Amino acid sequence: MINQLQEAVKEIYNQFDASHDFQHIERVLQNAESILATEPQADRDIVQIAVLLHDVSDKKYTDSKENEDALLNSLNLSSDQKLHIKEIIESVSFNGGNEVAAKSIEAKIVRDADRLDAIGAVGIARTFAYGGAKGRKLYDDAEEVRFEMSEEDYRSKSTASVTHFYEKLLLLKDLMTTEKGMQMAEERHAFMESFLNQLNAEREGRA
Repeated sequence: MINQLQEAVKEIYNQFDASHDFQHIERVLQNAESILATEPQADRDIVQIAVLLHDVSDKKYTDSKENEDALLNSLNLSSDQKLHIKEIIESVSFNGGNEVAAKSIEAKIVRDADRLDAIGAVGIARTFAYGGAKGRKLYDDAEEVRFEMSEEDYRSKSTASVTHFYEKLLLLKDLMTTEKGMQMAEERHAFMESFLNQLNAEREGRA
């Protein structure tokens, strides 16, 4: 069932830009496996399915839940399992800090696994890939970082890519919900800080 789902979602994700293509899903699955190894009580199948489906109806690319609903309904799962998966997916998004609580261990694993792919070297690459696809500036010194915003404000304003680090990415380390996720986030967070320091040094002629 999961292998068939993988093949089905590939077609969707590979229509997105490089920040949210199927390689992103493969990395999130890998992160989830690392966390699952430390959370034996979690339902591995539910985690894998939620990872595979979590971005098929991403609000950045579509206003419809059609892909998510159709794929979920195609699976041989109980109503409770489907509801659980939908709740997990709903809790993954950052939403400008207006996130839905991750109540189950499966939701915590999927959220952390996805957010780990938003930070570190890959997170940096994805940020500029998305910014490039949307025609955003690399940086904008006149832009004020928003620490409090509605979900609508977060999604509607096309901020520079570097601003996104301060509005989201640098906040994720302290929002991890599993012990393994916290551990994995430390090095990736430090790498982002180093990158931003180097970027600033080069822009200012200090390197």
